Amino acid sequence: MQPITLGRSGLKVTPIAYGTWQIGGDWGPVDTAQATTAIRRARELGINLFDTAQAYGFGAAETLLGQALRDDLRQHRDEIVIATKGGVRLTADGLRRDSSPAWIREGVDASLRALAVDYIDLYQVHWPDAQTPFEETAAALNELTEAGKIRHIGVSNFDAGQIAAFSAVATRPAETLQPPYHLFRRGIETEVLPHCQRENIGVLVYSPQGSGLLSGTLTPQTTFDPGDWRSRSPVFRGPDLERNLGVTSQLQAFAEGRFGCNVSQLALAWVLSHPAVQVAIVGSRNGGHLAEAVQAASLTLTDDDRQQIDKIMADAVPVGGPTPEGF
Repeated sequence: MQPITLGRSGLKVTPIAYGTWQIGGDWGPVDTAQATTAIRRARELGINLFDTAQAYGFGAAETLLGQALRDDLRQHRDEIVIATKGGVRLTADGLRRDSSPAWIREGVDASLRALAVDYIDLYQVHWPDAQTPFEETAAALNELTEAGKIRHIGVSNFDAGQIAAFSAVATRPAETLQPPYHLFRRGIETEVLPHCQRENIGVLVYSPQGSGLLSGTLTPQTTFDPGDWRSRSPVFRGPDLERNLGVTSQLQAFAEGRFGCNVSQLALAWVLSHPAVQVAIVGSRNGGHLAEAVQAASLTLTDDDRQQIDKIMADAVPVGGPTPEGF
């Protein structure tokens, strides 16, 4: 993979990033050895951007990531881009958004300890927090940047208005956005992606394969571990799931006939074909699937390809996703 520039951050990153949401506990039991092997395999495949978050097990995912990359981080720190997120607090009532300066500062320090690094390349506000003025969060992030603890500032799950409002009061405007984006979830195409493209905000999308909907491996009979958030999501059961899996089957046939690839690769190539998107985050713990993801980055979709895909997607049921309060 050829590195690309992540918007106005200037960071040179691979178009496929490795994401660690799946090793934080929200997707069921975690096999530490398997996860470690997958992270190291991602690095062997040339991936240089690794995305994690404080809220992914509150130290679990960050610690595992740091340990898996320990030798590389010691010897080639400038070649690896570590992105993490903060602004979510675990309370007695569950997860809550909290982008207050105190919690952001505490979160950055906790992430540095868990990752065992001296600085974080990209720190992102995980979710917009309606209880904390953007200027307070932005000021804290600017202080942390000046202190050398973080190098670039981004946001996640913000809409276009929130991105603009945050940047308007920040000494250092948001340089990146991490939104959910896949064939079954396209809401950001109307306002968010055009805004990012105009402002040269780097976009790294999560769940590009629809949290499994576009994996080609699910069936209407698929069940999930009780600890997997999908076991509680209406997206993954009932008539809507059956309908969407039928659409996925049509996409699989198109992928095989047009590119000789599988549907998960097509899903990644489709996401990356949008001119506002630079990076797709994948979190597979299967080395073979990671190799396929890297291969997908080289697929080129034409306007006609995208139109054919849109025709197939006309039968789909649009889906949403989890929020901190919804887990």
